[in-house]
Amino acid sequence: MAGFTLFPAETRVKLTLRPRAAMIAPMRSRVSRVAVVGLVAVGACNEGLAPTPAPTSCPRGFVGICGSVTFRGTLPDSTQGLFVVAYPTFPESIQALLTFQPLPPPALPLPAPGDSTVFYTLPLPDGRYEWVLAVWQKQGTLRPDFSNADSLFREAGFYRDAGDTTSHGSGIVVVNATGTDSIDFAIDFGNMHRICTYFPPCP
Repeated sequence: MAGFTLFPAETRVKLTLRPRAAMIAPMRSRVSRVAVVGLVAVGACNEGLAPTPAPTSCPRGFVGICGSVTFRGTLPDSTQGLFVVAYPTFPESIQALLTFQPLPPPALPLPAPGDSTVFYTLPLPDGRYEWVLAVWQKQGTLRPDFSNADSLFREAGFYRDAGDTTSHGSGIVVVNATGTDSIDFAIDFGNMHRICTYFPPCP
């Protein structure tokens, strides 16, 4: 075992200098990283990472009506949905309740507890609309003859003309190939009206 070693001795030694690493490349890398960090910081200081503000007007190219709905009171536990609809003419009978537009209507987001406001858009064809309202729907199924409509639906709020004293406010809205803004109203869950309020008598 004499003379055994894990590293055999080199009989000839050749000295080779390693090439020196270029100094510019690492500097560029560090400068790039610093620049990126700086841009992110500037963006953050310029509210680049802030939440997107809620819309306040109809989107470009939209045809229909837009506005804000303010929720008041407590949403009933039996709620199936909330909708905004528009009638070209005020319905004169329960059967005329299905003349609303659009069909089917888009649903509003259900509010969290407490007062809150959401922006809505309602796509509508050009025309004149006499009644724009929010409809609250209770959990259940509407019968084909509408005999249970009064128990399932409530008028929860509507757009009104401040000078109108009629039951439905005559908040006339005109859509003419563009978006009609500021059709604002409130939904008060503590003051919703039965369908029979408009088509008496109430059972």
